[in-house]
Amino acid sequence: MAVEPPAKKKCLGVDCPNDAGSLQCPTCLKLGIKDSFFCSQDCFKKNWATHKTVHKQETKTGYYNPFPTFPFTGPLRPVYPLSEKREVPKSIPHPDYAADGIPKAGRSLRANKIDLLDATAQEKMRKVCRLAREVLDIAAAALKPGITTDEIDEIVHKACIERNSYPSPLNYNHFPKSVCTSVNEVICHGIPDKRVLLDGDIINLDVTLYHDGYHGDLNETYYVGDKAKADADSVRVVETARECLEQAIKEVKPGTLFREFGNIIEKHAKSRNCSVIRTYVGHGINSIFHCPPNIPHYAKNKAVGECKPGMTFTIEPMIALGKYRDVTWPDNWTSTTIDGKRTAQFEHTLLVTETGVEILTARRDDSPGGPVPMPAVENGSK
Repeated sequence: MAVEPPAKKKCLGVDCPNDAGSLQCPTCLKLGIKDSFFCSQDCFKKNWATHKTVHKQETKTGYYNPFPTFPFTGPLRPVYPLSEKREVPKSIPHPDYAADGIPKAGRSLRANKIDLLDATAQEKMRKVCRLAREVLDIAAAALKPGITTDEIDEIVHKACIERNSYPSPLNYNHFPKSVCTSVNEVICHGIPDKRVLLDGDIINLDVTLYHDGYHGDLNETYYVGDKAKADADSVRVVETARECLEQAIKEVKPGTLFREFGNIIEKHAKSRNCSVIRTYVGHGINSIFHCPPNIPHYAKNKAVGECKPGMTFTIEPMIALGKYRDVTWPDNWTSTTIDGKRTAQFEHTLLVTETGVEILTARRDDSPGGPVPMPAVENGSK
């Protein structure tokens, strides 16, 4: 197996294009925070006001990094302890994995056995997806610098219960929370914790609800504060991911091959100098959280099958600024880019109709977020 040389460390200064030198933040060194490198003393001083917030979250009583010796690929660190598992009232129907963490339904399904939903099931999918959109929008509206991802999890959990719904991620294969919160270099499956969101972060919120026997799944990536919207690379990766999903959805109709979506997505991603994560795929979804078909997002994949009316599945491209390969943290969930560069994702649950597609988790007119134009470049330089 070929081994690549280690990637050069990037300066942690906001909007700084330079590689880091040997200068590390002395406070970070005292606290045991690794990889806090800057390119120069001037850059360090310039970014002190933003950077010092990292120290606050590390020095609060009882907060800690549970994996201090793990070779993290980027600057993000988990901030523990996790909050207690949130409870769902017994009066709300639970999926089969809620008690022991092990999903049973669909285990015997063949890869080419894809459900075609009847009118009743389609209507239930419309409802749960509409509810899932409501919950995502509520969570997104709460995003701001200073809030923790654990607080977002609490908001999602309560919003699910208010809609007589179970948050599908909770205890699915032992996932400990009700929503996935994936920040900056985290590709997917980020676990909500005590980390404070900073002005300049980007975050993906992945929401799934279980209601009346069916799951509805969607996610979006959002900008935290004005600094994120002013960062050209962050905007490039977020808007490329958004456009990749939009372009793929345009081709969802009876007869389209599942493998075609990856060709569309990777072509657009490459045109924006981005890569496509290959490890994770879109998936069938109905009364089962994850079931056939698998929908790879990269070109020249070998997915078998085609779209037929009555199918419900997700497309959810994960797009990265750097390399497409991934690394999983020791929590066995959090997946990050191998080079620590930022990544973004968007997802919809889709219903194939007789003539095309219905986006069951479509944005509403008042949904938070939405496209952001590329920031103006000063002095005409790139």
